[in-house]
Amino acid sequence: MDRTLVIVKPDAVERGLIGEIITRLERKGLLLVAAELRTIAPAQAKEHYAEHAERPFFVDLVEFFTRSPVVLLVVEGPKDTYAVVRAMIGATNPAEAIPGTIRGDLGIETTENLVHGSDSQESAAREIALFFPDLS
Repeated sequence: MDRTLVIVKPDAVERGLIGEIITRLERKGLLLVAAELRTIAPAQAKEHYAEHAERPFFVDLVEFFTRSPVVLLVVEGPKDTYAVVRAMIGATNPAEAIPGTIRGDLGIETTENLVHGSDSQESAAREIALFFPDLS
């Protein structure tokens, strides 16, 4: 089985969308392997988003990600689970996300885009190890 990380971001938690997002993942046939409601420390947020460290929005991104709890999920599927999840999430900009995707149906703005999904198998392994070291 193949695993990936999904993060229900602070805006989705604040809007009461945890159940909706988990339901969509489960209806797709993905299995929840781990789930935890957690407030992310700034150092861990910086490590998670390290590839954006030189971008002008990095400070705002870290502040957003650490402002309130997130729900960390490890989901499992038969193959290319990260790609399945990314397709379900939709485009980063909710205005460009197609209907039927999480961001297309529920998203409001690009900077607060509800959910994160690993973008490759390598990223999934790194992110799972960062947030769930006992699973890696």
